[in-house]
Amino acid sequence: MDSKLNEQLTVDFIKKISIPKAIGLILLISTFAFLFLVWLIYFRETADTTAPWVSNLPALNALLNSVSTVLIILGFVAIKKRQFVKHMKLMLTAFITSSLFLISYLVYHHYIGHTTFPGEGLIRPIYFFILISHIILSAFVVPLVLTSYYFAFAGKFKTHRRVSKWTFPIWLYVSITGVVIFFILNAYV
Repeated sequence: MDSKLNEQLTVDFIKKISIPKAIGLILLISTFAFLFLVWLIYFRETADTTAPWVSNLPALNALLNSVSTVLIILGFVAIKKRQFVKHMKLMLTAFITSSLFLISYLVYHHYIGHTTFPGEGLIRPIYFFILISHIILSAFVVPLVLTSYYFAFAGKFKTHRRVSKWTFPIWLYVSITGVVIFFILNAYV
């Protein structure tokens, strides 16, 4: 990558943040976000009233996850073609759609709380395997994504590539399984 393009893709104030400080902040934010989500879904009382549009949020969440999946794959293809700016734009858009998903997900669970799965038979262990792997990996994807962005915007592209080799498949899996969970739940609810 030439130095002019390198300068276009980096952000000065991020370059000044040391790696230990950045990783510490990323881990702090990620841990807080995950614990807040667990509290919201499993320990907090649901809202007293529910707006009618809340029932549409799972479909919106599946749509946002689907869009994120497509953008992540297109971003992967762009980087393999060494289209750095296109890759950056696609991955930033994937981050935005994933963030919008998270906001919508939080709003939904504020009103609804925990969603139980009523399915019986073989689908039940399949569903829970997908759900549990999705939850565990979603806890890791936030710090991985933020770390990948930190290294990219700090101009540390070699380290960005190493982190992204883990981030890409996990983020892709979490996005895809989010959609799969929606369709399985929809078939049984």
